[in-house]
Amino acid sequence: MAEAIALIDYGAGNLHSVHNALKAAGAEHIAVTDDPNLVRGAKRIVLPGVGAFGACRNGLWAIPGMVEALNARVIEDGVPFLGICVGMQLLASRGLEHGVHEGLDWIPGEVRLIERTDPNIKVPHMGWNDVVHAHHGDGSELVDEGEAYFLHSYHFQPDNGRDIAAMTDHGGGLVAAVARDNILGVQFHPEKSQRYGLDLLGRFLEWKP
Repeated sequence: MAEAIALIDYGAGNLHSVHNALKAAGAEHIAVTDDPNLVRGAKRIVLPGVGAFGACRNGLWAIPGMVEALNARVIEDGVPFLGICVGMQLLASRGLEHGVHEGLDWIPGEVRLIERTDPNIKVPHMGWNDVVHAHHGDGSELVDEGEAYFLHSYHFQPDNGRDIAAMTDHGGGLVAAVARDNILGVQFHPEKSQRYGLDLLGRFLEWKP
């Protein structure tokens, strides 16, 4: 895969592991970058994310021109985009973690705390869990059924069910992946999900939405 891939560095992602996983999946040219100009020239874009929604949001918005570059390249130009964990949650309209914080609003919805309906269910949702295909929307074909590694306390609730690409169960249904047009977001960590995760990244590298 000779295309230039921008892996966004905004101080809130597991960049080393994601970079290595993309290489293992077949990527050749990966720019770990906080330069909006490089983002504007990238053929594919990956936005990782670890931590609280608000902190990640503030880190991304703090880079001059980065959100504008992402909007131009992803929304206007339609290049393939992958958001991972909080990088997926930032696709939402807003996050409700420690206050209300606006997201990119590419896939309308909210990021809310996982509600404990069963005292035996632990939050955060941590460890391996099933990913069940939802068969909705463009891009959902990239997400196979299987097991992936999750680590999160908040979850994405899209306004439109057609934006849900896959579900998982943790004391009730949680969205495992969202997809719309050229945009894919996964709540789990492909870089920690062994062969399942590498296969997903490989499909993303070949994706032509």
